[in-house]
Amino acid sequence: MADGRVFLRGIVSDNYGLKTLWRRQRTSPRVRGPDVVVDNGHVGRSTVRNDNSVGWRVGPGDEPFLTQTLQVHFNQLPAHGSNVGHGHQNEAAFYVLEGVGHEIHDGMRYDWKQGDLIVVHSDCVHRHFNDSDQPALLMVIKAKSLWMYLGLIQQGQRAEWDETPNYGTREDWSRLWTPGVGTRSKIVKQEETPWSETRDGSVRVIASSDTDDLRLFSIDLYEQRIESGAASARHWHMADEIVYVLEGSGYSLHWEVEAEIADRYYARIATTPSRHEVNAGDILYIPPNTVHQHISASGGPLRVLCAHNRIFSMLGYDKVVYLADVSDGGDL
Repeated sequence: MADGRVFLRGIVSDNYGLKTLWRRQRTSPRVRGPDVVVDNGHVGRSTVRNDNSVGWRVGPGDEPFLTQTLQVHFNQLPAHGSNVGHGHQNEAAFYVLEGVGHEIHDGMRYDWKQGDLIVVHSDCVHRHFNDSDQPALLMVIKAKSLWMYLGLIQQGQRAEWDETPNYGTREDWSRLWTPGVGTRSKIVKQEETPWSETRDGSVRVIASSDTDDLRLFSIDLYEQRIESGAASARHWHMADEIVYVLEGSGYSLHWEVEAEIADRYYARIATTPSRHEVNAGDILYIPPNTVHQHISASGGPLRVLCAHNRIFSMLGYDKVVYLADVSDGGDL
């Protein structure tokens, strides 16, 4: 990171099949604990103050490189502290892990507490405030590289324009937005998202393409609870996944999938999975096109927060294939 921040990583290969890149990503460690900070927020950034701690866990500048589908960092606000007001064209979703506070987005106030999700919409000038006597901890999830790839890179700290002689008067930027987006909700309250029993067990959907009243278009997010000693469904989808362990411990089984490119595409699923131990506070990465299953350790439930980049479903990969439903762990 000495040469600056990596916003978007290119793909370079000496062969058409990209097998070297594919295998390198597959062999990278998939669990990152709280002690892993790939960027402390002071390299190539403009929004960090001395009383505001930022720690990046997953990003396109990482080595070993995992993904740029989603980026994750943690923002800790001290008691009655705040960050610097700033804006960027990409969306960001903030899940409140600890604390009580509020946001100012484009001059509007939004209050939050533990368990809530706050959406920073595209082209939003925003600032986060801690309203309590205790530190607040926010987990920030972005699909930022997607905006960067499209050339939507105008961002920076809040400031008045200093090039007036060369430009005309102000125009309303929101004229470019899709009609109606301004009326969508910006916050998901924990108590407003009920738990449901699904093929994958107990799930609380926070954001998806079905939550069409929420102003979030790039990220799907859900919370999952796996009872002590039990297993989630064994399932398969094309999107890669970021999993944050909110509570408990256990392990995740991953079956690699290779493409057999014959008269058409065929999938070849590995017969033996890799095993990845997880504990509270860890981030688990599941690569694209990977069959996976989570198992809770005995002694308490495993509760996780799972995120996908929604662009996969927009590209035609919106199916989840279930190879085994949720179980009590007896058949593992």
